[in-house]
Amino acid sequence: MNHTSKKDVLLELSGNLAAAPQIKNRQELTAEILKREELMSTAIGCGIAIPHVRLSSVTDLVVSVGISRVNIVDFNPLDDEPVRLVFMIAAAQNQHAYYLQTLSWFSKKLKDKELRDNLLAAQTPDEVYKLLTDS
Repeated sequence: MNHTSKKDVLLELSGNLAAAPQIKNRQELTAEILKREELMSTAIGCGIAIPHVRLSSVTDLVVSVGISRVNIVDFNPLDDEPVRLVFMIAAAQNQHAYYLQTLSWFSKKLKDKELRDNLLAAQTPDEVYKLLTDS
């Protein structure tokens, strides 16, 4: 990804998620992700954002990972560090506990600076997947 604007990143990642069979309404997903981000930035610091929604048109939790080669300048993180790692989560309405566990898992795992640096250096989706799933 080479987007410098939050909206472009959110549109690309929601498009990626919409290709998953668990997403039944692409327009709703995109609209709700954008609306959620308008309410409050999902940037959590350390160059990370975790945009997330729960929708009735989603049948099971799915995640799309975006790694930007350039700084995304308008996420407004609390620590003023530009966002480059974005983890978009969409879950079903009835998956509240799983949804919160997933948000917590990403928040904890990504506190590791070495992992963040390795993700930024990754060259392929398989490499990113391996970094995130290895214990």
